[in-house]
Amino acid sequence: MADMREIGPSATWRIFDAVEIDTAGRRLFVNGAEVSLEPKAFDALLQLVEHAGRVCTREELLDVVWGHRHITPSVLSRVITLLRHALGEDGDEPRYLHTVHGIGYRFDAEVRVVSRPHLREADRSTEIEESSLDLRQSFGNVPVAAPTPSDSHYADRAVANPVRSRRPGYAMLLLLTLLAALAFAGWKLWPRIQSVAPAGTAAAGQRSIAVLPLAIAGGSEQDLLSEGLAENLITTLSQYEGLKVIGRSSSFRFRNGKDDSQSIGAKLGVTHLIEGSMQRVGDDVRIGIQLIRAVDGSTVWTQRFDRPYKDLFALQDEIALAVAGALQVRLLHAMPGAVETGRPASGNLDAYNAYLRGTEAMTRQNVRQATERFAEATRIDPTYAQAWSWLGFNRTQYTRGSLSGEAARAAYAQARTEIDTALRLQPNFGQAHSTFANLLAAADRDWNGALAEFRKALPLVPDNDPSHGAVSRLLATLGRVSEAIVERRKYIDGDPLAGFARIYLFQLLASLGQLDDAEASLRKAEELATEDRDWLASERLHLAILRGDAAAARAEAESKAPSRWRDRDMALALQIGHDRAAADAALQHLIDTDGRSKGDAYVIARIHALRGDADKTFEWLQRDWDRGDTGVHYALFDPLLLRFRDDPRFIEYSRKTGLPPPSASDALGIDRIRAANAVKR
Repeated sequence: MADMREIGPSATWRIFDAVEIDTAGRRLFVNGAEVSLEPKAFDALLQLVEHAGRVCTREELLDVVWGHRHITPSVLSRVITLLRHALGEDGDEPRYLHTVHGIGYRFDAEVRVVSRPHLREADRSTEIEESSLDLRQSFGNVPVAAPTPSDSHYADRAVANPVRSRRPGYAMLLLLTLLAALAFAGWKLWPRIQSVAPAGTAAAGQRSIAVLPLAIAGGSEQDLLSEGLAENLITTLSQYEGLKVIGRSSSFRFRNGKDDSQSIGAKLGVTHLIEGSMQRVGDDVRIGIQLIRAVDGSTVWTQRFDRPYKDLFALQDEIALAVAGALQVRLLHAMPGAVETGRPASGNLDAYNAYLRGTEAMTRQNVRQATERFAEATRIDPTYAQAWSWLGFNRTQYTRGSLSGEAARAAYAQARTEIDTALRLQPNFGQAHSTFANLLAAADRDWNGALAEFRKALPLVPDNDPSHGAVSRLLATLGRVSEAIVERRKYIDGDPLAGFARIYLFQLLASLGQLDDAEASLRKAEELATEDRDWLASERLHLAILRGDAAAARAEAESKAPSRWRDRDMALALQIGHDRAAADAALQHLIDTDGRSKGDAYVIARIHALRGDADKTFEWLQRDWDRGDTGVHYALFDPLLLRFRDDPRFIEYSRKTGLPPPSASDALGIDRIRAANAVKR
């Protein structure tokens, strides 16, 4: 099958058809144009080419290329997809890379080994020029230059059936040639792009982008597919070095199309946007993608795609590669595999649609429906790791906030089984390790185990992943507030419109006594989280207590509608006022009605701490722990409790609950915070 005869000692080139591989220089040329490959993909290609005609098992490839077998099979599958794109295998029947189901892959071609490439530089120039002409002929009137900013309705004008090239895969080879040229042009344009970035966007020299939901033509199912495609792009582009990518939560706020590009860029702090349109027509998917310069709305790059719906996942990869090429960025590390994008490794589209309905239900905080949809996805495809992971996460969060006693223990056990299934299927799945960390902290109070799982998760997820927010909360629980702030800011950088994240940042800064910075974070949260009116009022009350402003604290409590939460806040506010009878009565009311809501005991402990009663503080703090409530998650960064930092009962409480001693916490007690801020003022 292959002619592998060495021609001289320096025969380092492998050539077949229009493909040249420079093994010494680690370069790949297709049809005369150099095609970029990540290192592991290049290694896999060499292994397959060197053994042309023989089946290379998955285990063999994993051993040779990655050096061990602790890499998930989906990583290898993704590398094979990258290679097929690079070699122009866009047809239903691959020409070179054949899957031998259940075993591995076979490379078929007549390979020659030479000391230098067959095509000379002059030949390559002619070849590239002819390729560009063929590309225009193959795709008819598809423009190769960027259209005007108003030319955005791809679904209406996309080419339905582009003329096929003269041989299988040829059009894709030519497209890759064009992408390489566009990538170089994009690289040349970046300095000018950055120099005119508006105020509020990313710092000069930083490549930053937000992927907006694609405009759709169709019903709710197509809406989910559109969001799924955008989320896949976010996850994939997050793997590239030097590229800041905004997370789904913030990007998807602009789905209604009412904001202009400059406004979106300023709000998200990015220089570029990905926009486009999507339409499913029968068995085909039609997608148009634009790279937009945020400062003026001009189109930097555009591409249109028409593919069969059954090839949706391959199309997602193709679009991501094209966008990355236009941005001229390179992989930060080996791609983590399709599982990180929410796609099932099996390629089951029905399971994927159920998964998308689950994520959509989570955004609407419909816990029951999200659980049902994720469970449906696992029934359709029992090997769907990400669906198992999110099913376990959803169940953990609901249990932590709503259940107690035997019901909580049973629900946590079920969540553990679901997360264990995800990790068994995909041992290197970063989000599943993060989900397991949440479970260990919530169900077992195993702080060290949870931190160890987060340490496994963080190298496997991008900077905009919610795992950074989750580990921030655990670090705060352990009293490592300064570290928690670093992770919280990292999360905010990737999700800048997440108001709740700014509230958490406020809590951390306030616990260090940085009240002015904390207030600034809270004001930003007020702009972003207008729906969290009562939560924001409670945090403003907390700030007023730390400053000793009784009138402001009471005003915030009175601003809330009558509820159990208002009673709690009013009791806290009254403790720093002059009406002792009212303060005593408010506290007694909470004691008399204790147990009506989760967290009552912790609130009563805080009120006693504010009153300076250490005996009652630790009595109620112990009661919270015995009930399995959540006060332990806040004890080591709560300024009210930390006024008793050196109390032996606090030290014993920390030992019993598995926390570090209170003396190890970065956070300050309320007395030190008030003293420090009184001097500043």
